[in-house]
Order: sequence, then C-alpha cells, then structure tokens
Amino acid sequence: MKIAKDTVVTVHYKLSDAQDNLIEDGREPMVYLHGGYENTLPKIEEELDGKETGYASIIQVEPEDAFGEYDPALVKVEARDRLPEPLEVGMQFEGMPDDAEEGNDALIFTVTDIADDKVVLDGNHPLAGIALRFSLKVAEVRAATEEEIAHGHVHGAHGHQHDDEEDDDEGEAGDQFRTHPIH
Repeated sequence: MKIAKDTVVTVHYKLSDAQDNLIEDGREPMVYLHGGYENTLPKIEEELDGKETGYASIIQVEPEDAFGEYDPALVKVEARDRLPEPLEVGMQFEGMPDDAEEGNDALIFTVTDIADDKVVLDGNHPLAGIALRFSLKVAEVRAATEEEIAHGHVHGAHGHQHDDEEDDDEGEAGDQFRTHPIH
C-alpha cells in the first residue's frame, strides 16, 4: 500500500542536528495519520507521500519548516515564589507570553535556570532554531479507520487513547502557570 491521505504510517527514525549529532534515536517508531492532520512535520509527510513499506531516506528540515527560529522574546524571568516547589531545571509549565493578546494559545515554558529568588523560563521549543536531519524507514502502511480519520489521529499501539474523564485542572483565577505533561 502506498502512503496517501488517510493512511496510518509507521516509521522508524533517528533525529540528528545538521552536524549529525544524535538528538533522538527513535527506539519506538513514530506512528501517524498521513494527510495534513498535523501529526508530524509537513516536510516528513511531503517526503513520504506516495512511498511504500521499506522506503528509506534521510532528509534535512530547516528551522522554519520544523520548530521555528529561536525567539529571545519568549524567554522571561519570574519570581521563584510564583512557581511550585520543588523546582528544578528542565521542569515545564504552561503559561502565557508577556505580550499575549486575548485568545492567544498558552505556551510550554521550560525552566532553564534558577538563581536565588528568580527563575528563567524559555517558551521556545527545545529544537527551535536548529536544522534537523531525519533518517526515516517506513515499516508499515495501512488504511486509517473511520474513527481515526474523524478524530484526526491514530488510535491503538503507539497512537492516542481516549479517556472518558474530563480535564478538570483549570486552575484558580490568576494562576499563570500549570504543570503540563510533555509527551
């Protein structure tokens, strides 16, 4: 079966920077719904479109086609007492950029430095500003189910599972940061 819109693609991958420094070895394959559902980078979909199981390729994706350029305006310093304890470098929180307008989406901020009573938070994606090199090998292609197409993502092994519980941790008024799990 060829990779086309509404197919589920299983890809083994390795991710490196442009100098071939390994970033992620992809022990678990990437499984995504192909066809513009934003389940993977558009350049990966473009490379794999029309290919079949066994196809292998190495592609380089520039920052503007991956996680964007690094934006120094997304780095902010906050008072330590505004964040929960214990606090460690690498922890991530959901919050709003300083120049956020009504209706803007929250960002994930990563703690990059802690000094006495101040904390440095970076709202850039960890791979922002980096050209990425993907080594790809297609392991499986199958037709997506009607439910996967309706939901816009893969279900089952390495895909998404739906929980019946509602997300109920909206936080108190004035609460600017919430712990947010990152997959």
